[in-house]
Amino acid sequence: MPTAVGARTALITGSTSGIGAAIADALEGAGATVVRHGLPGPTAEGGPSGSVTQELGVGPTAPFEHDLSVEGAGAALAADTLRRGPVDILVHAASVQVRAAWTDISPADARRQLQVNLLSAVELLQVLVPPMAERGWGRILAIGSVQQRTPHPQMAIYAATKAAQHNLLLGLAKQLAPSGITANTLSPGVIETPRNEAALSEAAYRARVLEAIPVGRIGRAEDLVATALLLCSDASGYLTGQDLVVDGGMSL
Repeated sequence: MPTAVGARTALITGSTSGIGAAIADALEGAGATVVRHGLPGPTAEGGPSGSVTQELGVGPTAPFEHDLSVEGAGAALAADTLRRGPVDILVHAASVQVRAAWTDISPADARRQLQVNLLSAVELLQVLVPPMAERGWGRILAIGSVQQRTPHPQMAIYAATKAAQHNLLLGLAKQLAPSGITANTLSPGVIETPRNEAALSEAAYRARVLEAIPVGRIGRAEDLVATALLLCSDASGYLTGQDLVVDGGMSL
């Protein structure tokens, strides 16, 4: 199939639950070797303040648990992954989202979102991209958000970090293209994940969300898989610097 990934190795941050886990499973199914990353317990990237991650065991296949809210953790994660072997694909799915009015966001919460959502991506890229360029092939995929264009009133800082993340890849895409590396963003709409579970469990809020989605349902993590596979495969060699929105038509 055209989106088969083959014998590539992918590092996927935030891949022990939610969207990251679905993409990791799909890449493995497409033939890739996947290195997973995620934090255990209530601080895991992916939940409201984090969510409980899937237990993947111990040993060489256990997920790395670097806390990307700590400066330098992204670089350390990349270096530890390279010790296992070359990395061909980076999917940055880990993120932190704090819901609050912008007037109430604490400096600590603002910095944590900035570090995980943007600065950790810079650290990862600085370590992983040079070896990709030497081999002449690489795929960089960041999981963005429709909030890059239409920020939620209670997630202004989160939306700003996601917009900055895409702008980072937009700037890098042109520079990296001659080396055979593509850099793209995949922006989901409202998806049934642990992060959104509490909000979507409120009947009135869920009804308002459904009214705004033309296809008439909340998205599932699996809805993002086909696009992610495309962007991580040989088939996307002529596709770079783009933000592909998968939102059931919500942004129309």
